[in-house]
Amino acid sequence: MLHGKTLFLKHFFYLATTNYTMEFSSKLLENAVNEMSQLPGIGKRTALRLVLHLLKRPNEQTQKMASSLLKMREEIKFCKNCHNISDTNLCEICANPRRDEQLVCVVEDIRDVMAIENTSQYRGHYHVLGGKISPMDGIGPGDLTVPSLVEKVKTGEISELIFALSSTMEGDTTNFYIYKQIEQYNIITTTIARGIAVGDELEYADEVTLGRSILRRIPFESSLKSL
Repeated sequence: MLHGKTLFLKHFFYLATTNYTMEFSSKLLENAVNEMSQLPGIGKRTALRLVLHLLKRPNEQTQKMASSLLKMREEIKFCKNCHNISDTNLCEICANPRRDEQLVCVVEDIRDVMAIENTSQYRGHYHVLGGKISPMDGIGPGDLTVPSLVEKVKTGEISELIFALSSTMEGDTTNFYIYKQIEQYNIITTTIARGIAVGDELEYADEVTLGRSILRRIPFESSLKSL
């Protein structure tokens, strides 16, 4: 009995850790699984479980989900000021008169905006780059929203720029590139305090640590000495 159980576990482990070919009884099912498995972190097995779950749900729920995804994809906008994801041309943060428009926090994407907003410690604006400079991934400055940020600095709209990118090689490279583009202008440049561990992604930091890092930010020039 134990021998049979051991064989079963070995077979299950083999199936779970190898990229075996699934045989589908329906082409529609196969197409749905293939599309679902293109999502980040979703393999064929997980995709199959999700698709089968949708088949068990009422038809109205599946239609509502599909309609929400399609509506989002077709109608979503990017804020014309900070490039944050928004329902309107100007996001709620940029449209809020109580926010300090002269204080701008530079982040990688919307997940970082959400992480910082959850701290309730920051009342300025944001600038979403849409990524980080990464030659290995073929991402250069021209693929980011750096030019519009530099233009805002040139016009004198910003008094302080906070670099809040992840403490990775790509994040530091991006910070340094932007700094070199704007160092000739009369602007304060700071970076979040290193309460965020080196190599950590900003979105995974807890609210207390991230909030303190924002409040205890340091001059960006000081951070260059440690590189």
